[in-house]
Amino acid sequence: MEQITLEMWTSAAVLVLAYALIFSERLHRTTAAMFGAVLMIGIGMWMGFYSQEAAIMAVDGNTILLLAAMMMLVALLRPTGAFDFAAVHITHWAMGNPKLLLIYLSLAVSLISMILDNVTTVIVFAPLTVLICRLLKINPMPYLMAEAMLSNIGGAATLVGDPPNLMIGSAAGISFNAFLIHMGLPVLVVWIGTVGLMLFLFRHQLTEGGRDPKALVATHAIKDAEGLKRILFSLGVVIVLFFIHHTLHLLPAYASFIGLVLALLLLRPDMEELFGSVNWSVLFFFAGLFMIVGGVESSGLLDLFGNELAKLAKDPAMLLLTGLLLMWVAAILSAVVDNIPFTVAMIPIILGLESSGVNTAPLWWALALGVGLGGNGTHLGATANIIAVSESEKSGIPEARITPMQWMRTGMPVMFFGLLLASAVYWLFFDLFLSA
Repeated sequence: MEQITLEMWTSAAVLVLAYALIFSERLHRTTAAMFGAVLMIGIGMWMGFYSQEAAIMAVDGNTILLLAAMMMLVALLRPTGAFDFAAVHITHWAMGNPKLLLIYLSLAVSLISMILDNVTTVIVFAPLTVLICRLLKINPMPYLMAEAMLSNIGGAATLVGDPPNLMIGSAAGISFNAFLIHMGLPVLVVWIGTVGLMLFLFRHQLTEGGRDPKALVATHAIKDAEGLKRILFSLGVVIVLFFIHHTLHLLPAYASFIGLVLALLLLRPDMEELFGSVNWSVLFFFAGLFMIVGGVESSGLLDLFGNELAKLAKDPAMLLLTGLLLMWVAAILSAVVDNIPFTVAMIPIILGLESSGVNTAPLWWALALGVGLGGNGTHLGATANIIAVSESEKSGIPEARITPMQWMRTGMPVMFFGLLLASAVYWLFFDLFLSA
């Protein structure tokens, strides 16, 4: 194994310190992330492995701007009464059964996350879920966690469902249909297993509420039909562009801003009020986190892990084992480090193996499964998780608040159970994964 340098040890220490502060909740997560970013840049400049310019480049502007645009679109949708209307009808369909409600909401977010990205889906569904739970007088915590985790799983099935999938598809030349064919089976198996596991883990929280759902149907109606038509038209434009953005060479953030500008022109909202609806602490939290992980990447630590896997993959007899190992390493690292930097680090390594004659198709699928499932392990593992946690804090319901340790108590079993199921499918149907 290559030598771990002092720079690698130092960057890892700063990462661990920042994460310890975030998980301990001694500081607000945004303060901890910004402190970690400042410390990483300062030490990196002093030791020569990181710079201010590199830190700015490490911030994924596409993710930050996509989040901001979708937050504003959802804020424009909220006054129309669409959330209230949808909340009441979903509640009615579930007949007030908490377990059935969890299944319906999980199915909805998973299917939509296959079309939209999982972050956008959770931004839309999280406030809707809190409203449903208020109507039924039940705790929204299990539903918010289930939605985030199952949107991560659903998003892993398609090329456009998760940012790392887009990177992998672009690097490996994998089409939308090929991605769905290869990822559909393992994702379906993992989804069914995860829903069953979550029903078991939350069995004590999924209790009947104090209100009859049938009495609610007539009490919430659309408040602004004309405004709803205009915002839905703008959202429709965004959805269509999400489908075809790779063909038009548009970034998802740019596609979302096209829809946002269209909505602003059609609705002419109060801009001060609209910008006040943006959850800036979430955006700055991710900016800080990107800078911290950028320092770890600049130190060479992520490349070190990737190169060790690459050595193993060069033996054709070890291809299945390498794929499984890559899946698990990708998942575990994605639980503590955002999955985007790890994907960025692995892509050139796998492409290098391809140029040397190794069949890299199984490695692409293993990487996609690992980064898709690993995000469920901690609340920091995926952007959708942070949105769910933030919504639980804004709900004003004390028992709904999702703490880092509470997420891990559910997220770790979900992640490892999902990895076991995905590994079984990968091993049993390995021939399917031999082509891209």
